[in-house]
Amino acid sequence: MSSLIERKSGKRRPIPIETVDAAGMAAAEERLSPAHRQWVASTGFRPMPGSCVVLPDPRGAIARVLIGVDRTDPLPALGDLARRLPEGVYEIADEGVIDDRDLLALGWALGAYRFDRYRKPGREPASLVVEGSTLRALQPIVDATAQVRDLVNTPTEDMGPEHLSQAVHALATEHKAKVREWVGDELLPANFPTIHAVGRASHRAPRMIELTWGKHSNPKLTIVGKGVCFDTGGLDIKPSDGMRWMKKDMGGAAHAIALAGLVMGAKLPVRLTLLVPAVENAIAGNALRPGEVIRTRAGITVEVDNTDAEGRLILCDALAFAAEQAPDLIVDFATLTGAARVALGPELPALFTNRDQLADDVIGAAEAVHDPMWRLPLWRPYRRMLDSYIADFANAGPSRHAGAVTAALYLERFVPEGQNWMHLDTYSWNDGDRPAHPRGGEAQGLRAFFRFLSERYS
Repeated sequence: MSSLIERKSGKRRPIPIETVDAAGMAAAEERLSPAHRQWVASTGFRPMPGSCVVLPDPRGAIARVLIGVDRTDPLPALGDLARRLPEGVYEIADEGVIDDRDLLALGWALGAYRFDRYRKPGREPASLVVEGSTLRALQPIVDATAQVRDLVNTPTEDMGPEHLSQAVHALATEHKAKVREWVGDELLPANFPTIHAVGRASHRAPRMIELTWGKHSNPKLTIVGKGVCFDTGGLDIKPSDGMRWMKKDMGGAAHAIALAGLVMGAKLPVRLTLLVPAVENAIAGNALRPGEVIRTRAGITVEVDNTDAEGRLILCDALAFAAEQAPDLIVDFATLTGAARVALGPELPALFTNRDQLADDVIGAAEAVHDPMWRLPLWRPYRRMLDSYIADFANAGPSRHAGAVTAALYLERFVPEGQNWMHLDTYSWNDGDRPAHPRGGEAQGLRAFFRFLSERYS
């Protein structure tokens, strides 16, 4: 059963859910029958965010639901009700204190998600009735978010570079796009040396995946996603607690794939290129070693200070390749640094861009769709932290200061000065259940960037 269903005439009326807060509780109680007012009092219900009371009818069935909310934060208001409430069909009551019914419905649907590939779900989610126009607007976003979560949640045994390739091929089949890829040693004559260097130690061959779609005459849009399907840290091996969730290190690729699907599904007038460098950062006799120098696709030499700073290595070849086409815009997504999480926490991805107007536009879109992000600076004096005495620069350095900034500065070296570029350093993970955000893989910035791209290329 879908968590969102279209309203149909002639059906039995769904159970209404009314959003209430302290300021609106008195008005809500006035609309209740004396029996229901007594029930509310007897249960001790207080309209705090997340509190809920189910009101029975005379036959013992559910007549109405009151849910306490914060009206300034509508997205999570109904975000856990699809699983908390008994199975059935519900609707958003007209009398609630939150007016944005679409955001309420989106939160409901996002909260209904469960990853059930390896075990059966305990129960089906309850369903929320929405207007047909709302369902058509929200379902692509809900499906794209679920795709990101599914890809990130899948363990590496079932989500290696070849599986990311399968996801891109499925997308191409659905939208009549074209795919080409360079696999294993094919990367070397094709001039993707850093992708090969990072991924060569795995039993699964590294690859560069390219999808193209749209008319050649349309503005060029390139979306890039970091696809490190598992990150041991390489020879600079991670400790066990740092390695535990590294199946999520392909979260950037998951975002890029889902966003590309939204762009094609909406038929935005762009010439789209999706690039996914896909590898495992593994340990073997031929693993990339600290101190090696790689001549990248751009001709820039990079000293490998730390093999655990591998994401920026595979992205630099992808960004250089993207820039060769001189697109109107390059957007890349990556689970790039723990430093971004130290600075902003797990719920707020870090945005970097070389254009102030792009930052203003995408952050405005993020605020409009309640998909937050925060801009951090490309503070160019910090480039000195990546100095190398034998190469043009290094992929990391001895300082632990400004790690997210220096990583973004590394990527910027591969973006020509006149090229529009945005980089999102995303956690792609939710450590614990919260309304609308079940534990596990998470989509961050997906709605914001789709809104931004829809406005830019409308």
